[in-house]
Amino acid sequence: MHPHADIEGITYVWKGDFRHADSLSNDGILHPGGVQLMTLGSGALHSEQNASKTEPMEFLQLWILPDTADLAPSVQQRQFTKGQRTDTLLKVVGAAEDGVVTVHQDAAVFVAALSAGTEVTHRFGSNRAGYLYLIEGAVALAGDRLSTGDAAKIFEQPELPLRAEAASELILVDVPLRFTPVGVWAR
Repeated sequence: MHPHADIEGITYVWKGDFRHADSLSNDGILHPGGVQLMTLGSGALHSEQNASKTEPMEFLQLWILPDTADLAPSVQQRQFTKGQRTDTLLKVVGAAEDGVVTVHQDAAVFVAALSAGTEVTHRFGSNRAGYLYLIEGAVALAGDRLSTGDAAKIFEQPELPLRAEAASELILVDVPLRFTPVGVWAR
């Protein structure tokens, strides 16, 4: 177990089975396509581990700073299928009205499993930024080529066209270009 405070901790499992435990008495297993958001406002302990003794597990974890300090700690989990994210940018984290895992910030997270040759476009609002991480594969991005493990920061672009040059898995984060830090980040 380890502590965090004033973050929105997002976990995305893309291979294997992920086990979670925390000081709030939550536990559970996420499978590929699983998303967890742990609001660690006023603070909590949590741990992550491979749920299998024989199979490998891979996950991504990112933090989004919340818009409010000292939120009550909580956990949300949702399982998405590969079919739901195939050849589309699937929103998995966003505002409550989006029907996805809810983040306490004007932010969104999308995942995709793109077939070779598939083209998708994400449109950014004004004063928005993005972060794209290519989990696996090869993607053409505005004249550049990304391959497994590459990332791109996107600033004030109206849209982001992506073309999979090979079967690819990716995660895209859409956040405000500017925000006011709160809690431990405001000190």
